[in-house]
Order: sequence, then C-alpha cells, then structure tokens
Amino acid sequence: MTLPEGFAVRIGRHTRVVDGGAVLIGGAPARVARLTAAARQRVADREVIVTDMASAALADYLLENGLADPIVERLPPADLSQLSVVIPAMDRPGLLARLLPSLPEGLAEVIVVDDGSEDPSAVAEVVAAAGARLLVHETNLGPAAARNTGAAGVSTEYVAFVDTDVVLDPQCLPLLLRHFADPRLALAAPRIVGVASSTPTWITRYEDARSSLDLGAEPAPVKPQTRVAWVPTTCVVVRQSMLGDGFDPLLRAGEDVDLVWRLTEAGHRVRFEPAAVAQHEHRAHARQWLARKFFYGTGAMPLAARHPEHIAPVIFAPWSLLVFVAAVAQRRWSLPVIAVTLGVVIVRISRRIGHLRCPWRESARLTGNGLLSALAQGIALFVRHWWPLALAGSVVSRRVRRATVVAAVADTVWEYARLRPRLDPARFAVARRLDDLAYGAGVWWSSLRGRSIRALVPSIVRAQRPPSRPRPKE
Repeated sequence: MTLPEGFAVRIGRHTRVVDGGAVLIGGAPARVARLTAAARQRVADREVIVTDMASAALADYLLENGLADPIVERLPPADLSQLSVVIPAMDRPGLLARLLPSLPEGLAEVIVVDDGSEDPSAVAEVVAAAGARLLVHETNLGPAAARNTGAAGVSTEYVAFVDTDVVLDPQCLPLLLRHFADPRLALAAPRIVGVASSTPTWITRYEDARSSLDLGAEPAPVKPQTRVAWVPTTCVVVRQSMLGDGFDPLLRAGEDVDLVWRLTEAGHRVRFEPAAVAQHEHRAHARQWLARKFFYGTGAMPLAARHPEHIAPVIFAPWSLLVFVAAVAQRRWSLPVIAVTLGVVIVRISRRIGHLRCPWRESARLTGNGLLSALAQGIALFVRHWWPLALAGSVVSRRVRRATVVAAVADTVWEYARLRPRLDPARFAVARRLDDLAYGAGVWWSSLRGRSIRALVPSIVRAQRPPSRPRPKE
C-alpha cells in the first residue's frame, strides 16, 4: 500500500534538519537519519509531496518513523457519507442530547448502543428525537462490548466511536477522516479538551491544563514507548477493514490502549491529530475525579498481561538508569559517576554519528535530551508509580525522603511553568499530587489483585543500531 499522489507531509517541528538537509534528527523513537542525494531533492521547505514511487517511499519513511506529519489541509476532502458514528451510552440522556446535535451533517448513520441503562426509555426518547438508530443491551456489558455491538451494525468503510460526555467541534470528524488518505492508517484521534463550564471548580481548572485525556498540541504517530504511546477512545475514527476483533470486551479499563497497541502490532498506523478537537465533560468534584484516576490506574495489570513488552511505567537506557541510581544514592561518588557516564555516552554517540559535520555538538545535545528524559522518568517513578515505596522508604531513610520531596517539588514547578493553568500554584500542587496518588494506587491495586508486578517494573532498552539510509526508489 503506497501513499497516493498529492499526499503531502511536513517535517515535524521537533525534527532537526542538519548538514544542509542531509541528516534528520528526531522521530519516534528518536533517530539520526541520513538522506540520500535523491531523497534530499524531494524535500522542499521541509515538505515532501508524493508525485511518484520515489517520493511516496520517502514520505512513507518519514511518517513511519515520526520524522514528519501529514499536512492535513492538503489531504483530500472527507466524504462523510462513508462514516458512521457509534455512541455507547448508559443513562445520562442529557449529555447524549447535547452530543447528538454536534455531529456533522451528511453522516451515513448514527447508532446509539444503550448498554444497560437504568432508565432506557429516557435514552430511547433522545435517540428517536435525533433520528438515530438504537441498539440495546439488556444488561451492562461495558463500553468495549457496546462499541463492538455498534460496529457490527455498520456497513460503511469508516466508523467513529464517540462517548456521550463529549461535544464535537464542527471540523473534528471531517479532519480526522482526511487522514485516511494514508492507506496504512487504521485509527485517527483528536485532541480532547475540557468543555467550557460556567461554574468551573479547582478540579476542572486543573483538568483543563493537565487532563489524562489531553495529549497536547503537537501531532504525532501513536506507538508504544514513544511520546504519544496511546490515545483515548473518547473520540476516534477507525477503518473498519483494519479493526479486526475490535475492542476486548473483557477490559473495563485500558480497552483503548489495548486496541491501539494491537493495531500497531499488526503493522497499521495510528495518528494523533490535535487540529481536530473534541470537548470532554471533566469530573468537577474531588471524589468522582479521584475515583476516575484510580480507575484509569487499574487498567495497568490487564494490559501487562496482554502487552508485557509495552507496559513498563518508564523506559531507561542502561546509562540513564546508572545516572538515575547515582542521583538517588546522593553519595560523594554520585556526581563523579554521573559526569563520567555522561562523558562516555557523548563519546560513544559522537563515534556513531561521525559522518555529521559537528558530531560532538549533536552528541552532547542528544545526551542532554536523554538526561532530561531520565530525570523526568525518575521523578515519575517516585511520585506516581512507586509512591507507596517512596513513602515507606521516606520513613526509614533521609536520602529517600529528600529524593521524594525534591521529585514532588520539581514535578509541580515544572508542570506549572509549562502549562500555566488557570489555577493558583498551591491548589495546582495539591491537585497534581492527588492525581498521581490516585493513579498510582490504581496501578498497585490491580497489580496486587493480579499477583504480578509487571506493570511496575521499568524497562531497560539498549540503543538500537543506526537505521538504514532512506533511499527513494528510482
């Protein structure tokens, strides 16, 4: 399957073009890619437009490795008559009535699956008023099963799954559908932001800035162990022919992650497109909010059983793990070990990228990025995934206590400066810590119930061999 003529990609904002366009540094996972002379001729203003097999091969390479993103506005217009919408619902007729008018006109069909509502007549009344089709589960089987039931009744090439607590921006589904000009694309997801509230609480203000469902403002390929490792199925569009067995009905949490990882394992592509926006009704009260965060965490163990190679809470290279351990140890030898380790890594990387004009400078930059990643992941272990261990260690060890406090403060300060939430620093700090405590508790609860610590064990990944040089077919 090749990209069609006219398909355009743009080299990503975080992909660095060096040596006069001969080398690209970036991607997901990060790599140093050398372009042949023929490939460089097909890049103009950081863009590649498919005109023949050679440019199609180059664009496909850049997409596959996260070095470039589709230029959405240049993709063919969406044909909404090829799209059906499936909405799993359980009560909440008011939210359903708000969602249905936000769907674009011209859709093939809208199917609402009532998944065991306590008041099915209220749901049926809303569905009938909107002219949608209603399917009913007599008992609650979960959102995964409801989506599968809806998808089984769809005859169009594409299906959108949309939850009831969502309001769609007018161009959300049309923009996502444009991405399917890529014949390898199986699923596209929008950015999930909060619904504007007339009476915001400190919880909704925090969620507006740091929602678990909001994956940011940068487009990205979705792959395990990368910056965007999954997307929520709060709102997604999928290609029916690639959906396979659909969602796992045994999963009540993490069914979206499981589907995305199965699609990527099958060789399909998944895209996150923040230009498409869906607004989500965030939990506004602390009890409901914390319960939801805990619920998200409970999906870790079932995912670990199905995808043990992807579920690690953090990913270290051997050298970054050594730096992390040395920093946590807080011994006299810690700084020398860190300095020597970084020096060795810089030398090794510079030798691997010796073909660059400035290998030492690029090596130092790559090592610095790796160091920042290691520190960020180490902080996440202390305050999120391993907080019960950090808490217990803090009781008996001054060093662990100091490391935990530093991690919690550093995480809060960094996130507040990065996000600039509409919330004062004190309440943001409280919300940030409660967020991590609730999610981490869910992970530990599911791990204890499953009698496995697989979801809590970091992954140590050795550096990959340099990728082959992309050569467009002549």
